[in-house]
Formats: sequence, C-alpha cells, structure tokens
Amino acid sequence: MQFAVEAWDPSYGSSSDEAVLERGETPVDASIEVPETAWKPRRPAPGTRVASSVLFVDGVLRVEARVWVRDDTASQDQPGLCGSYAAGAVRCGESADVVAAEVRRGLFSSAADVSAVETRSGTFEPRATAGEGFEQLHVGLQQRMRELEVEVAHGVAGAAELVVVDGPLTDRQSIPDAVGYVKSHHVGYLPDSVVGVVGRLEAGERTPLFLATTKWSRYSWYVRLPGERTHAWSGIVRCEASADNPLDRVVELADRITATLPRYASTPHKDARSPQNLFPIAGLERELRRRLGDPALMLRSLRQAAASSR
Repeated sequence: MQFAVEAWDPSYGSSSDEAVLERGETPVDASIEVPETAWKPRRPAPGTRVASSVLFVDGVLRVEARVWVRDDTASQDQPGLCGSYAAGAVRCGESADVVAAEVRRGLFSSAADVSAVETRSGTFEPRATAGEGFEQLHVGLQQRMRELEVEVAHGVAGAAELVVVDGPLTDRQSIPDAVGYVKSHHVGYLPDSVVGVVGRLEAGERTPLFLATTKWSRYSWYVRLPGERTHAWSGIVRCEASADNPLDRVVELADRITATLPRYASTPHKDARSPQNLFPIAGLERELRRRLGDPALMLRSLRQAAASSR
C-alpha cells in the first residue's frame, strides 16, 4: 500500500476534499478563454512581469462571549454575542509593511432595544441581526468583518500593482482590480471534461479561465504553488476576479497573479497550512489578532460590565 500525508495541519481540516468534492449547482462556462477541448495547463504569457508590489487584504474575527440581552419588548431574554473583528492590508515589495489596520467590536443581537456595551477594554456597538440563532449571529459578525475589509481596501487603493483579497471575492467585488484568493476547496466547479487539468498543473501554472454565475458573475482559475506534491490537488488555490472587468484584462491579471504568487508561498516548517497560506497573509492575521487584544482580558471586562448593568 502507498499513501501520502497532506502537508496541512489536520486541525485546519483539509486543503482539498478532492475525492468528495460536492458538485456545485453553480452554472459554469469553461470555454471563456479557450474551448473545453483545448484545456491544458498554461504558463503566464511570454513577457509577463512579476509584480513589484502586492497589497494583501484580510480580516479576522473572534467571538468574545455569548450573551443574553434583556429586551423590555420581549417576554424573555434574547441571545446575542459580543464579537471583535479587524481588517488590514499589508503591502509587499522590497519589504512587507502593514499599511492599514482597523479594529471594531459589536454586540450582535436581534433584540429590538440594544445599546452599546462599555467595557474597560473597548466598546461593543449594537449590531442588528435577522435572527437569534448562533449561526445567524455569527453571520452578522462575518458580514461586518467583510464590510470593514472593503473599507480598508478602498482606503489604500492604488498603493500597489496587485490587490489580493484573502477568501472569495463575494461582497468585495467593488475593490478595483481585486483578486479573490481561495485556499481550500470543498465544492467542484469544473465539468468532468476539464477537471483533470487541475491535477496536471505544475508549480507556476494555471488553468484557463472559467466563468461562474450565482448572485453575481466572476471569472475564476486554479493555480498551483510550489511545494511538496503529495496528491493531485496539493498546493492548488483558486483565484477570482469580477466579471465586470473586460476578458482581456482578466487574462492579463490571471497571468500576472500566476507569475507573482509563488514568491509568497509559505513553507511547512513555518506554516501549518503551507504553501497556500501565503506568508504575508499569515503575518497580517497574526498582527490583526494581536490588535484584537487578549481574549481572557476581554471576557473579564465583559463580565464586569454585565455585573454593573444589573
């Protein structure tokens, strides 16, 4: 028997559930750049220049506490959560510099009458949600983080040649020329006739573009990063760009991203999610979490504020 051990730390799940990828219902056109019969691994076009500066945008969030909100209009206390979130940008060129970082805190609840919670460690502003279940409250927290990422990205627009947003581009397609960067894969987009091309990619190669349409349309392509290859999808990432961009512009963008990303790939001895968790993104996440503050201190401050409110 032969077997291979995936590079990712199993506590993060898997970078690719290749064998059990759910077939998505997203309509896909795989003949946007080339006909499906011409699909094969692609190197960046001759003359494609590696970007001299790249702006990486990311956000982090943390649930500080589950809470109960006393609402005078309801017959019983309403559930909520206190959460902290941050977004920032790091510009990489000759050096890596954090050029923006913002931290926010919120009390997420569907209760009708919610006021800000003042603590010694920060103020949790009221944030209304459509439901009271933990999943709905957490979605509210995630949405606020996404909005802050957009705010931060627009604030530093034009600061670099390329803009890479960690995660799908959903809700962030307004960022000019931004590329969404997806590290793990759980849904299959490509038809059976071309999906095998992904497994044949070498480091620094990409698939042709394909167009996926849900609530919005985006161009997408797969790229393989350098690193140990233990299975067909090792080191594979998916990139996204808004379909509002002209096709020739996206082809140029895809080639430039494919040529540039390998220099930022992480290594196993430094990152448990190598090579997909690019080292600028990992560094930015660490800095943003530091700025969120100590979680034990935050919880203590919330308990003190709750005791004072009784």
